[in-house]
Amino acid sequence: MNATITQDMSLLYLISSASLPVQLVMALLLVTSLLSWWYIFRKLFVIKYAIKQSNEFEDVFWRGADLDALYQRAGNARYPGGSMERIFEAGFREFNKHQSDANQSAVMAGTRRAMRATFQREMDKLESHLSFLATVGSVSPYIGLFGTVWGIMNSFRSLSNVTQATIAHVAPGIAEALIATAMGLFAAIPAVIAYNRYASDTDQLATRYESFMEELSNVLQRRGV
Repeated sequence: MNATITQDMSLLYLISSASLPVQLVMALLLVTSLLSWWYIFRKLFVIKYAIKQSNEFEDVFWRGADLDALYQRAGNARYPGGSMERIFEAGFREFNKHQSDANQSAVMAGTRRAMRATFQREMDKLESHLSFLATVGSVSPYIGLFGTVWGIMNSFRSLSNVTQATIAHVAPGIAEALIATAMGLFAAIPAVIAYNRYASDTDQLATRYESFMEELSNVLQRRGV
């Protein structure tokens, strides 16, 4: 009898014998968890690359490199520039285009708009899929809870067909219900941790980009005087 109960309480058996709604919940949580882990690792490399490229470009920029040479390098398709370099390229291109204009205020305003537009595009790339991680982190526990509630309801409904209730009658249903809860937490916890980490990293990068835009504006303004 104990061997039968132990076999019936195995993880694979509980999942395979779960009711259809609970199995659908588990399948949804499994797919969601796999997708979130894919985005977690993908964003890890994207953000690390963005930080590395920003460090390298700032190092070159503040060593007093020639701006025209930096612009030529940024426009080279064979050179994989980072977000900060693309912001520089957009601002410097706009500045060169209108440098001969008499109204320097209008030139600098256009330069800042060009940098701001590129900045927004780069931030959109860095922040892509973060909303998915936030959604997984907030919704997955409730999806798992739905599977839990459904499984417990089935367990109690099955008691109406027996004359004497024992733990062996309700344990499988409650166990399958708790598996749904565990899967919901397994999907949610890494997503929340990753979202908080990457949101902080992107905020720091945004601050660096905005500071660089202000500093570059000052450099170009002195150059245009």
